[in-house]
Amino acid sequence: MQPSADAVPDSLREALSHLADGGVLSEAQAGAAFEVIMAGRAPAASIAGLLLALRARGESASELAGAVAALRGAMQVVAHGSPTSLVDTCGTGGGVIRTLNVSTAAAFVAAGAGVPVAKHGNRSFTSRSGSADVLESLGVNIDLDADRASAILGSVGLVFLFAPIYHPAMRHVAAVRRELGVPTIMNLVGPLANPARAGRQVVGIADLTRAPVMAEALSRLGTTHAMVVHGEIGIDEIAPVGATRVWEVRDGALHEWRIEPARFGLAASSLDGLEGGEPAENATRILELLAHPLRAAPALRAAVLLNAAAAVYVSGEVSSLEQAVELAREALDRGAALARLEALVRASSAG
Repeated sequence: MQPSADAVPDSLREALSHLADGGVLSEAQAGAAFEVIMAGRAPAASIAGLLLALRARGESASELAGAVAALRGAMQVVAHGSPTSLVDTCGTGGGVIRTLNVSTAAAFVAAGAGVPVAKHGNRSFTSRSGSADVLESLGVNIDLDADRASAILGSVGLVFLFAPIYHPAMRHVAAVRRELGVPTIMNLVGPLANPARAGRQVVGIADLTRAPVMAEALSRLGTTHAMVVHGEIGIDEIAPVGATRVWEVRDGALHEWRIEPARFGLAASSLDGLEGGEPAENATRILELLAHPLRAAPALRAAVLLNAAAAVYVSGEVSSLEQAVELAREALDRGAALARLEALVRASSAG
C-alpha cells in the first residue's frame, strides 16, 4: 500500500520544497530523499513531483550521485573479491537509431580478452530487445541469485545480473514511471548501480546533454575508471560511423575527447547490419558474429570491436585504446568471445 499524502517524510518534503524554490539538491539531500523512495515510504504524488521537478530543470551531478547512492544502498550485492577490477557495459538505451545489442556482444569479446565482466541489464524498454531478452534467446539463464551469480563470475569471468532481481527497491517507483511516460532520472540511475559494485564501466548514453552529468556523478561516486560515450549519429554506444564523444573518468579526473573509428581501421561506410530486431533475430546475428567474425556485416563487427575495446581499456590491462582494439580483435577472431558465451550458457544453466 502506498503511504498517504500527509505522511511525506521530512527529507523528501524538504527536497521538494527546495526544488520548488529553484534550488539544486546536494548529494546528501538527494540521497536522503531517494532513500525514502527506495524504502517504499513515499507517496506516489511526491515521487512524481520529485522526478518531474528534476527532469524539468535537468538533473545535476550531485542529484544523480545522491540517487545512485540510495539505490546502491538498497540493492542486493553480488560478492566479488576485487570489485574495483570488474567492468560493466550497461547503457541507458534510447537514441535516434535503434541498434542490435552491441554492449551485450561487446561483453563477450571483452571477457574473451581476459577482462572480468559483470554485465548489468534489463528487458527492453526503449528497443525491441534488451540485454536480458537477447541473452535468454542465446540460452543464458538470467534468473540468478547473488550466490550463483558470484560463483559464475568467479569461474567464468563473466556473468549477467538481471536488474529486477538485484534492485527490488525499484518497484516503488515503477508505477509512477509508467504513468509519467517520459524519461526521468531513474533512467540514468540504474546503469550506475552495478550489483557487483563494478569499479570500471563503459556507459552509453543517447542524450548528449546528460553525458557530462553522468560522468561527473561517476567521479563523485568514486569510480576507478569509466567512459561515458555518445555516438554523434544518435546512439548510446561507440559508433562505427561518425565520431563518438567520450567523457573519461579515472581516479577522480575527468577528460573529454572523441573517438574516430577510422583511426583504428574500424570505420564503416553505413550502419547496414547494425539495426536491431526481435530478441531471437538479434541472438542469431550475435552468435554468427562470434562464430564467424570475418563474415559479419562491417558495421556490426566494427561496433562490437570498438565497444569491447573500450571495456578492455577501462579494465587497466592496456594503456591505450589502440592496444585495446588489438586485444578485442584477437579475442573475437580466435573464438575466445564465443567460448565465453558458451561457458556462461553452461554455468548459468547448470542445476
